Amino acid sequence: MAKDIFHEAVREALIKDGWIITHDPYPIRIMDFKLDIDLGAERMLAAERDVDNAIEKIAIEVKSFVGASFMRDFHVAVGQYTNYKVLLRLQEAGRKLYLAVPKDVYEQRFEQPGIRYILDQTDISIVVYDEDEEIIALWKE
Repeated sequence: MAKDIFHEAVREALIKDGWIITHDPYPIRIMDFKLDIDLGAERMLAAERDVDNAIEKIAIEVKSFVGASFMRDFHVAVGQYTNYKVLLRLQEAGRKLYLAVPKDVYEQRFEQPGIRYILDQTDISIVVYDEDEEIIALWKE
């Protein structure tokens, strides 16, 4: 499976943000599916009021949106995200899925009312990355 052109930039951005990369890629092996989400990561959450520390686990599907048609790329990303989310819930319910989107694409396209509405209705969580600086710019639930 070919990695997205910004795969390594997102990987480095997650590490800079305090995440430990646990899977590259994160395998979905459930029912008759053999799929791979781009990255799996985890980090320790701080304890509150004498509660044991917990580990936050995520999976990241990296997208670049550099195809000839943004809408085609968007349709593919939403469909892939939806499939992964359903299967991830069965395989490891405690791991949260994010769609990684480049900062310029997010600012130019993902803030448009129609795209925002689709994202809200499909409950897609997004991590916005700056591919040049290799940093996470925004976590959006």
